[in-house]
Amino acid sequence: MTNLSEIQPIGAEAEAKDEILRVENLNIHFPVMEGVVFKKQIATVKAVDGISFSLKRGETLGVVGESGCGKSTTGLALVHMLPISSGRILFEGQDVTTYDRAQVKKFRRRVQMVYQDPYGSLNPRMRVRDIIGEPLEVHGLDKDKEAYRTRIEELLKMVGLLPDMADRYAHEFSGGQRQRIGIARALALEPSLIVCDEPVSALDVSIQAQVINIFMELQKRLGLTYVFIAHDLAVVRHISDRIAVMYLGRIVEIASRDDLFKKPLHPYTQALMAAVPIADVDAERNNKHTVIRGEIPSPLKIPAGCRFHRRCPVAMEKCKTIDPGFTDQGSGHIVACHLHPLSPDSEVTLRANS
Repeated sequence: MTNLSEIQPIGAEAEAKDEILRVENLNIHFPVMEGVVFKKQIATVKAVDGISFSLKRGETLGVVGESGCGKSTTGLALVHMLPISSGRILFEGQDVTTYDRAQVKKFRRRVQMVYQDPYGSLNPRMRVRDIIGEPLEVHGLDKDKEAYRTRIEELLKMVGLLPDMADRYAHEFSGGQRQRIGIARALALEPSLIVCDEPVSALDVSIQAQVINIFMELQKRLGLTYVFIAHDLAVVRHISDRIAVMYLGRIVEIASRDDLFKKPLHPYTQALMAAVPIADVDAERNNKHTVIRGEIPSPLKIPAGCRFHRRCPVAMEKCKTIDPGFTDQGSGHIVACHLHPLSPDSEVTLRANS
C-alpha cells in the first residue's frame, strides 16, 4: 500500500520552503485494559492510524468526517496535548514529537488551540483579563504591567469585544462572546498556527457566521495558518483552502476546496456532500442522495481492506481484502480508493518512506 507521505509532486522541494507543518504517518493508538489490580491489555483503539498531510503558511486546512473519525485527536496531537504512538509532526522543519518539556513550552508560543466548547474551556472563576492574560503569565511576559494591560485591551478589540469587558467573568457572556474570548486567549502569544477544534459547532447559526468572519479577518491581518476541524461542510467550504476527509482514523481524500466540492472522488466524500441540504426546493427534490448504510465500525475492530467497504454503495470484491493506496488524480487531488487508480498524466514521484 502506498502511504500518503510517499506521494511527492514534482517541484515539491521548492514548495516545501513555504511549509509550516508536515505530518508523516501519524499513529495515535490507545490500549484497552482489563482488570483492576493486575491490569492486562486486551485490545488497541486505533484512533488515528497512519495519516499524513502538509500545510503552507497562511493556509487553512479543513478536516471533516463523522464523529469518532479521529479529527479532534489529531488536533490535540498537533499541539502536543496527546502522546503519539509513532510517526512525525514537523513544525517549521523541526520534529516536535521529540521535544522535552522546556522545548514544548517554547513550541506552544507558536502553536495554539481554540476549543469546541466556549462554556467548558473558560474558567468561570477567572476574570476575562486573567483568562486572556494567562498565557502571557505562564511564559513570563506579564512583567511590564502597563504593556500587559495594553495587550489585553488590544486582544479584546481584535475579536470585537470592548476593553471594559476585561473585568467581567466568563459566565456573564453569551456563547459567541465566550468563543471570542477563547480566540483572544489563543492570540495572546502571537502564534503562527492555530488548531481550531470545531470552534463554532456549539453556537447559533447566526453567531457562527460572525465568528468565522473573525477567523478570516485575523488570518488576513496576522498571516495566521489554521487547521480547522469541523463536521459542518458549509462552514469548512467557507473558510478552507484545502480539505482533508477522514474516516475511521484515516484520511481518504485531500483536495482544494473547489476541486473537492466540484468533483468528490471517494464514495464517502460523495455521501457527505449529498447529505448537505440545498436551499432550492426543486433542486433538493431532484438531488440524488448517496445513502451510507450501516454504522461506522468500531476502532477496536477495523475491517480488513478498505475501511469503508462495508458501507460503500459501490464496493468491489477487492475492497474487502486490499487496502487502497493513495493516488494523485491531478492538481494535488489525492484519494485512497480502488475506483481511482493512478492517472497516466499525473506527474507524481513515489519515494520510499524513510
